[in-house]
Order: sequence, then C-alpha cells, then structure tokens
Amino acid sequence: MNKLIVSLSPHDHGADTVERNMWGVIVALMPALLVSFYYFGLGSVVVCLTSVAACMFVEWAISKYVMRRPATLSDGSAIITGLLLGMNLPSNFPIWMTLVGALVAIGVGKMSFGGLGCNIFNPALVGRCFLLVSFPAEMTLWPKVGQLTQYADAVTGATPLSLMKQAIKTGDAGLLDKLPSALDMFLGNVGNGLGAGSIGEVSALALLIGLGYMLWKGIITWHIPVTILATVLALSGALHWANPVYAMPSQVIFSGGLMLGAIFMATDYVSSPMIHRGQIVYGVGIGALTVIIRNWGSYPEGMSFAILIMNAFTPLINHYVKPKRFGEVPAKK
Repeated sequence: MNKLIVSLSPHDHGADTVERNMWGVIVALMPALLVSFYYFGLGSVVVCLTSVAACMFVEWAISKYVMRRPATLSDGSAIITGLLLGMNLPSNFPIWMTLVGALVAIGVGKMSFGGLGCNIFNPALVGRCFLLVSFPAEMTLWPKVGQLTQYADAVTGATPLSLMKQAIKTGDAGLLDKLPSALDMFLGNVGNGLGAGSIGEVSALALLIGLGYMLWKGIITWHIPVTILATVLALSGALHWANPVYAMPSQVIFSGGLMLGAIFMATDYVSSPMIHRGQIVYGVGIGALTVIIRNWGSYPEGMSFAILIMNAFTPLINHYVKPKRFGEVPAKK
C-alpha cells in the first residue's frame, strides 16, 4: 500500500507545472528565433532544427535504453535545451558538430545527473562550452547578417565583441568607431561588414519581448536578469569613464550573448538559487565575471563561462542565503 505523505502546513496550491513553465519559455524564445530566421535564413533554421531534434532523440534514447524509464519529452525541457544550444551557435555551424553538442548537452549536462531537476549546470551551456573548447575555429566564424541563401559557404566577419577586445589589446579607442550604434545593436541591425554572432543574440529587442512575456506569466522573476544587466552596466560604465578604450556600456549590454544568457540561461530553475536574495548575489557574480572575462580573458565573450561558474556556487548560495522560517521569532538583542 502506497502511503500519502503530506508535509506540515501551511499549504499553497498554484497552477504552475513543469510543463506549463517549460512551454512558456519556448513561447518566449519565439521572437528571437523568428528574428534570427529573418536575418540568417537557411543557416539558422538548419542549426536550430538539428539541435532540437538531436536533443530530443538523445534524451529519449538514454531514458529508454540506459535509465530504463519512460521518456519525458512532453515536458518540453529537451526542446528548450535544443533551442538554446542552437541559438548559441553560428548559423553556418556544421551539422555533425551540432549533433555532438546535443549529445554532450543532454547526455553529460543533464541525464548523467539524473535528468530534469537534478542537473547542477545549465545543459545547453555545457554543450556550448564543450564545442567552444573542442572546435574553437568553427565556433568563432560568424556569418554576416542577410545571407538568406547560404549555409556552409556564408561569408564571415568580426563581431562587435571582437572589435571591443581588439581595442583593449591595442589601446586604440578608434577601433570602437566601427561599432554599430547602440540602437542598431538593440534592433539587430549589425552593419559595417561585421558578423552578428550566434543565432540567438542578434536582436536584444526580441529577447526583451521574451523577458516581458515570462515576467507577465510569472515564469521567472526579475531578480536574476535585472541584476546581471545592472551589474554589467555599472562596471562597463566605470571602465569607460576611466578609459575610453573600453566600449560604452550601452554598446556592451547589447552585444554578444549577454541578453540571451541573462534572460534565458541564467534563470534556469535547477541551476540558479531558490531565494530572491540569493538570486541577486548570483546575478552580481555573473555580471562581474562576464565583464572580467570579456575585457581581460582569452575569449571575447564571457557570458557562458560566467553562468557555469556561478552554477557551481548555487548550492553554496542556497546554503548561506536562506528564507526566514515560517513562524520564526526574531532573536532579541
């Protein structure tokens, strides 16, 4: 006979389910995904569809033949991992490498820990960072926007982040004049022969629309994304004020994968802190690490590494930043 175990009161019933929130995130990703299809065309479609299909297949195969339990594809988590992995790749990325990334993301980053709810790192970022370390050349060839008919032979160009990095290394602030305006970067209109970066980072506006939807639906709270963006704005503003060789904060915040990471990957339920105060600490850490890696690290982009590093600190944050117990009486001084 199965026993029904009920925890102590108080109890609260809500309409939230794993499936509802996961599919809500998928809906929130649609504006950025559609914008990427518009700018990159065939390449982004091929990469994203390959990534999603591969992530779903790997999760199904491991669930059925390794873990011997029913597959959980209906909850949408494998689709989200596939979308986020694909949106973190260049639109001309080879198909077989995308398959490898999906295998690592799901097989290593998720299922090796026990599946949904057990992974300590964001699975899509595990896959992306594995690909970046394993195939650095292919991961840093960024197609220019508007190449609707090309895939493997797309013409590539430097990204705004690589220009910022070059300006810091050479001490030549004049290189920053080649950057698009903050408004163009906000809309995704990257010109001057520059590559636009990964598929999902082309339009900050589309990503912010997704953020607004998730906040409206209560899927996430503002604490992590706002704290990350505010930290990056503050630190990059201080650096630009001290030395104009560092880009303006308005350009920094709309460049690279900052928006995509802050809104959709740092807010992962499993790998982020549970308490709002802990989420603020977590967000400050991600923002500070991103600025440090971008300006003084080996890679122009630091968002992925920053999130994974702070994922590792999440258990520690949860341990020391705890909510007040229900009914607890404050100690008298």
